[in-house]
Amino acid sequence: MTLKFDVVVIGAGPGGYVAAIKAAQLGLKTACIEKYQDHDGKIALGGTCLNVGCIPSKALLDSSWKYHEAKTGFAIHGIEAKGVSIDVPAMIARKSNIVKNLTGGVSTLFKANGVTLLEGHGKLLAGKHVEVTAMDGTTQVVQAENVIIASGSKPIDIPPAPVNHDTIVDSTGALEFLSVPKTLGVIGAGVIGLELGSVWARLGADVTVIEAQDKFLPAADEQIAKEALKTFTKQGLKIRLGARLTASEVKKKQVTVSFTDAEGEQQMTFDKLIVAVGRRPVTTDLLATDSGVDLDERGFIYVDDQCATSVPGVYAVGDVVRGAMLAHKASEEGVMVAERIAGHKAQINYDLIPSVIYTHPEIAWVGKTEQQLKGEGVAVNVGTFPFAASGRAMAANDTGGMVKVIADATTDRVLGVHVIGPSAAELVQQGAIGMEFGTSAEDLGMMVFSHPTLSEALHEAALAVNGHAIHVVNRKKR
Repeated sequence: MTLKFDVVVIGAGPGGYVAAIKAAQLGLKTACIEKYQDHDGKIALGGTCLNVGCIPSKALLDSSWKYHEAKTGFAIHGIEAKGVSIDVPAMIARKSNIVKNLTGGVSTLFKANGVTLLEGHGKLLAGKHVEVTAMDGTTQVVQAENVIIASGSKPIDIPPAPVNHDTIVDSTGALEFLSVPKTLGVIGAGVIGLELGSVWARLGADVTVIEAQDKFLPAADEQIAKEALKTFTKQGLKIRLGARLTASEVKKKQVTVSFTDAEGEQQMTFDKLIVAVGRRPVTTDLLATDSGVDLDERGFIYVDDQCATSVPGVYAVGDVVRGAMLAHKASEEGVMVAERIAGHKAQINYDLIPSVIYTHPEIAWVGKTEQQLKGEGVAVNVGTFPFAASGRAMAANDTGGMVKVIADATTDRVLGVHVIGPSAAELVQQGAIGMEFGTSAEDLGMMVFSHPTLSEALHEAALAVNGHAIHVVNRKKR
């Protein structure tokens, strides 16, 4: 007997599990297929984000920062800390426990909302049938009125540095080191490379980041990117831009990498090497040849603005489709699709999806950069406010960075908020809320912000857009 569902979701990552829960909440009979297994061989929900991505990396970032603060940042507060050391296995165990609690929480939510979990690999067949191959190799086919593909992504492999899960690791392996490498190489100066490089640098590793592009953080606003590069360099990260990896050789538990840069052929030897050059969509054995679903030229599933594929009733969300590979983008797509299946109107404003890099200082932005706007011929006014002038930041001894607000020179509508500094992710989200409702810089400037808070930096930057800042000297409009 073929099981029938209103909605079948393939993948239980942040796009898939959210879509499944929302669909069930809307009264749709829903199943979710997942095959990922944890270290104990049990199915673990939550996808890359909860298991080997967003959550575990933030746990290590937090632990490593506390260690760094204890060693170097307590004295200014009058706190004497002697003999501070790090128990790396305990740190890793804490991370793993957080992951276990969160993935278990998703299982509880499935049960509470009536989502049927089908353990195994899902493959879309013709006619919205989905084949589920269980872990023991047995198969069953389920019928769906609607299918949501949320198969996610995985790290990109590069021929010059094949991952061996020992000396050369990907982002997953970099979360499992049980000791601090003396020397660490990171291939890629993107979000993942900078975050993981920061973790191990704080714990004492000598870290070199090798980046093929000549420009640092090209997706970020140039002013913010320049500040970030200066800050990371002061922190001890050696960032080699315009350096293209050509080969690697593992010998005696070390890896020697060869790369070319402006100075010619170079070689460096590391105890560990992290390959973090990006991620690619997971579509292996996902679509039968007669499923009708199309892939684009980069291997992503083709969808429209509402995440509908070329097959009516089949949708795809998250990392397997166009756009930024961000958990929050995937989750909101999952909600949107579930609501549309249930007959509700729903859409996403893709122009206002925040981006965050959880280094210290944090880097975050929403909307467009100053360079993008000027390239489009949009006249803008810009206001900035340094955390060095923030009383709250001073009290916390965390004064690096700034808030930058960009507004249309004619309408004063805020078009971008960019932050490097403490709680950047939270401050940018405040900007995103305002931008969703069409806020102007004047609107933000007229709001009352509590004192003393880091949020006041956003307030002052908004005031500075029109030359009205109080706690910093106003610059002339550009």
